Amino acid sequence: MNRPISVLWGLRSHCASHGCLYCYFGTIAEHREQLPTAPGVLSHLSPHDLTAAEVLAFAETLADSPVGRVFLAGGEPLLWKPIMKLIEILKAGRLEVVVCTSGVALNRPELREPLVELDVDAVSVSLDSADPAYNDTWRPPRRDGDGWQKVVSGISALIEARGSAPRPKVGIYSVITRRNLADVVAVPELAAALGCDYAVPQPIALDPGHKLADELALTPGDLPELQRYFGELYAADLPLVLPGAGYPGQVASAVTRPTGLVPGCFGGNTLFFIEPDGTAWDCPSSLKIAATPAERHRSIAGAAARDLFPAPAGYGVDCALFSVDCVNMWPLTGFDRILTPTGLDVTDA
Repeated sequence: MNRPISVLWGLRSHCASHGCLYCYFGTIAEHREQLPTAPGVLSHLSPHDLTAAEVLAFAETLADSPVGRVFLAGGEPLLWKPIMKLIEILKAGRLEVVVCTSGVALNRPELREPLVELDVDAVSVSLDSADPAYNDTWRPPRRDGDGWQKVVSGISALIEARGSAPRPKVGIYSVITRRNLADVVAVPELAAALGCDYAVPQPIALDPGHKLADELALTPGDLPELQRYFGELYAADLPLVLPGAGYPGQVASAVTRPTGLVPGCFGGNTLFFIEPDGTAWDCPSSLKIAATPAERHRSIAGAAARDLFPAPAGYGVDCALFSVDCVNMWPLTGFDRILTPTGLDVTDA
């Protein structure tokens, strides 16, 4: 990619389809009692989301910047009303666009078909298990009928709408916890059966004080079983693209060594993060955000992308804040392997 920077952009704070118990936006019930105010701590109830005009104005500046790929996340970005206009602007600026969605909105033709017509590069759908009951326990739908089956039907509908076109690539991201280790294999198998192009099993990232950390966070005691499942996955030769062969080792490192040094980190070099309120961070990692000094707190409101995201110089800066968040970002920085016409062999690092 000639423009080497990727941006993970959280467009809005509301998610209408699911109330995931380990959502990185927290839960609505908790935040009704006390809205978080710490830098980088997100909330579905944030009153400070940028206006559509501010978002679209900044998007226009990305064409004249080193940013070449944007991951549109949320909440649920497909329910943000100007989403198709935003995608149109990004594609006109010669950017690659990846939409990250819960999948339920893909059942609506007026949201699904423009993704094909606008030549969106990929759509990543969140589905945490091949077992509907497990998935809907931890990712409970807000409305009856919006659970596992609706997500799967949305994936199938998008693949059918794409037909023989090369894009959008379609994939599944799954959160792996102590309770669903077998889904390291089972979800990619489901993805292959549905005709998806890629699958990414990613370890759950919870702060140590999170109320679900003891129950769900991976521990060194889980590693033998986790590594066995990763071995089975990479040996299965499924007809889809997986993260590079070094990925299981990165997961294991994060489980055994939750903090440590990352030499030449991509954060603030080739990967940045934008919150729904427009705050722009050098890295999506909660540890890095918490350690960012006040003078590095920036906003996209009224700014130009070329000023916020300068062209990379070298291979990044060593970072002493390695965590599970880092592991979950590596597949984003390696997304070329998904967007290439034939994909890369899963044995590639």
